[in-house]
Amino acid sequence: MRDVIFLPNVSDEYLVIAADNSAGVGEKDFDVVQVDYETVAYFGLRVALSECLAVGATPIALVIQNFIGDEEWDRLKKGCCKIFSECDMEPIPITGSTESNFSMVQSAVGIIVIGKVKKDEMKIKRTTKDAKFACIGRPLVGEEVIKNKEEIAPLSLIQKLLDHKSVYEIVPVGSKGIQFEWNELCQENGLNHSMIVSKRIDIKKSAGPATCFLLSYDPAGEKDIAAIAGRHFYRLYTGD
Repeated sequence: MRDVIFLPNVSDEYLVIAADNSAGVGEKDFDVVQVDYETVAYFGLRVALSECLAVGATPIALVIQNFIGDEEWDRLKKGCCKIFSECDMEPIPITGSTESNFSMVQSAVGIIVIGKVKKDEMKIKRTTKDAKFACIGRPLVGEEVIKNKEEIAPLSLIQKLLDHKSVYEIVPVGSKGIQFEWNELCQENGLNHSMIVSKRIDIKKSAGPATCFLLSYDPAGEKDIAAIAGRHFYRLYTGD
């Protein structure tokens, strides 16, 4: 199942809701990963936004749930706006709430993206039985995300692949890893592959803030897709 909710909006359209959160990541003394709050918001939005985009939706609103403190609101908002700039997207309305009554010893932030998609433009349940699979980007988590940014699949790259005629579906990979997302994708499309393997990446490792994406595609377009993705392209092999 996708990590989004589809809600009927008008007769031919759905509202799409996607969310992500982080805890123990930030600038407080007891945070497990020490990183500035702009980066925290940047990667939080990256996850929710990629979930929204991957199903074909256009984002229309952003909600930030801030458990850090009032003084950090502008930095969280700035980190979110950086994503839109990098993807050449117009900023969307931002609202949210801050916990200002109590102070926490660790940082915590929640991000919600609301989008909309036409029912006949939804990019789900499109993977065919002869599809090939690849991972775009490497699975990274924790400190690896900060130290190996060059291994993360750019969101702008995912936008390009979404529009490619040979791409069936794109699924952001979360904390349960590539193999889990692949199993879910196959089940959703009624496919009977028994296993998936990779010669270059760990398919069971957490991908943290969606540092990589699972891709299903028409085999005829593999050369072109691999050229677009460049060094971020990792072929996955199936068993029957």
